[in-house]
Amino acid sequence: MTRAPGPTDGEQYFVERPHARPDRHELRFLYQGELLSFVVDTGVFASHRLDPGTALLIENLRLRPTDRVLDLGCGWGAVGVAAARSAPRGEVVLTDVNRRAARLAEENLVRNGARNASVRVGRLFEPVAGMTFDVVATNPPYRAGRELVLGLLSEVPAVLAPGGRLLLVGKGSQGIRFYQGWLASHWAPEVRVLDRGSGYRVLEAPAPVAAADGRRRPRASSKGLRTEGRSGAAPETRRARR
Repeated sequence: MTRAPGPTDGEQYFVERPHARPDRHELRFLYQGELLSFVVDTGVFASHRLDPGTALLIENLRLRPTDRVLDLGCGWGAVGVAAARSAPRGEVVLTDVNRRAARLAEENLVRNGARNASVRVGRLFEPVAGMTFDVVATNPPYRAGRELVLGLLSEVPAVLAPGGRLLLVGKGSQGIRFYQGWLASHWAPEVRVLDRGSGYRVLEAPAPVAAADGRRRPRASSKGLRTEGRSGAAPETRRARR
């Protein structure tokens, strides 16, 4: 996740038990022609509106009906609900360390009839140990620091099924270009930009391929880092403009 919530007396939204005084209210947005309804609250990420980075991520989910999806750092559940709608015969798991956020996400799954989704509480990938997914979608807590985000990215391959992919959103001030380069260097040389908007980028990084010895290797790419804009433009280099 990428932006600070509403006033919480200086408290960060990625704590386990936020102390901000509750101030629940309803938020709605259109998704694939349907009006989705959510309850949001203080002490969680984007407590007053749908964050533009998260909105861009939702627009670029591009799921198959049977996909297994992990909404990592779900907040009040916007991505998870959208994913459950897009993959009606799949399974969606929403996770967050923030217990208030997890309760909201559970409530919002029910409000929107997302019966193929569930919420788990815990830090990063701990709640889904032993599980694999076709898609991991995340707007990570950049405010928690680069070490945490890099730790998160380094663990993603272990939870991706063969042929799976990571969808990561962030903006320039959060270092999204740095993370794009890190992914390309460490396990996803074919990482590309799916979309841009409001200063944000949505990155797609494919799962490493399994070698003969069973270990996962980065996908070979003679083109290096690739990006693709909304219009389907030709691949660009790592120095592509925002």
